[in-house]
Amino acid sequence: MAGRESDHRSHTGGAAFGRMWRWVSWEASAIGRSARRAAAGPGPERDVVTQSLKAAGAAAAAWALAGWWWNAPMALMAPWTAVVLVQSTVYRSLRSGVQQLVVIAVGTVLAAGAANLTGNTMAAMALVLPVAVLLGTYARFGEHGLYAPTTALFVLAYGSHSALDVLHRLFESAVGAVIGIAVNALILPPVHLRSVRDSLHRLPLQSAELLHAIADGLREGYGRQQAEAWHDRARRITGILSDLRDARLWTRESYRLNPGRKMRRTGPPLPPAEWDQAWERIADPLVALTRTLTSTVSDEPMLRPLPDAALEHLSDLLRAAGDVCAADLAVLEGRGHSAREERALALESAWAAHGRLKRQLLEQDSETATSLGGLVAESQQLLYELAPVESDVGAYGDRDSG
Repeated sequence: MAGRESDHRSHTGGAAFGRMWRWVSWEASAIGRSARRAAAGPGPERDVVTQSLKAAGAAAAAWALAGWWWNAPMALMAPWTAVVLVQSTVYRSLRSGVQQLVVIAVGTVLAAGAANLTGNTMAAMALVLPVAVLLGTYARFGEHGLYAPTTALFVLAYGSHSALDVLHRLFESAVGAVIGIAVNALILPPVHLRSVRDSLHRLPLQSAELLHAIADGLREGYGRQQAEAWHDRARRITGILSDLRDARLWTRESYRLNPGRKMRRTGPPLPPAEWDQAWERIADPLVALTRTLTSTVSDEPMLRPLPDAALEHLSDLLRAAGDVCAADLAVLEGRGHSAREERALALESAWAAHGRLKRQLLEQDSETATSLGGLVAESQQLLYELAPVESDVGAYGDRDSG
């Protein structure tokens, strides 16, 4: 019994280590891909690098002014405020600037008042921190509410709580805010169109790659790990949709109060939001289809494996569906008319393969028909949802080519 328990613990520990190693490998690969994309050309990754460099530059400028030239008694406040206010949009920088200045003023005044009232740093901390933390949770302060107790701690730790010191803190913070907002607004003010375009291109690209990979695997033979990998990739496509929704919101906000919006090249118009909704409906049957495939090859399969003939027809169907997604990508990239013709032919081939797959149902026993029927229904839903995208993407392609 003890030996079996030891073996079980060893197996569990090995499995946990394996999962951790796969996670670390995946994260390292994702970081490497992001670094390569940032070095290769314009895109969201390079935008992040640009914002990071702007934040560092704003902090250095604020320190040079407040700490080196002016020799302010608590010059840290200026670069600290500046680096925080190089936000993702100019509007957010301005809004955050107001929030942060109010929060810093509240924390400074509370700390100074408590210190002057008690005459003891420990007693002042015990008195002011509960109030500062509570005020920091006020929804109007947003994520900057944390700076109320932090500022109070700085003031009390430095022992700078006279009226002149309070004015210094506020002025240093205002200097940092002005520099941070100015750097963000005047040096490559951020516009998030590239994030939208990146997500729009990743949806058909990764969907096509996944469908083609499944089609190849069905013909060559697949196992549990491969099916689970397909299912994981399908779920990550839903994550791209979430990124796309966020990017569209950021894009709308990035035009507010942006002095550089008319000087920045925006490129062709984006597809309408209905295009995003169509891809949301496409992602759902992809996730369901890969889940069903996983259920046929798990350690204790819940569904009976499919016969070779059905796998062949399903492979043809998914390869053609992947070609439809690849044609959508081609239209997004401006290769309009020929890509739409290829799309129509691929969709026709997919429906033909679906008809052959459906006829296989008549030749199966009840258990096999159950697993095959699920795949027939899910692939049919996928093809129905793929069809409407043609008009949306086609219209975008026409505007793009013009």
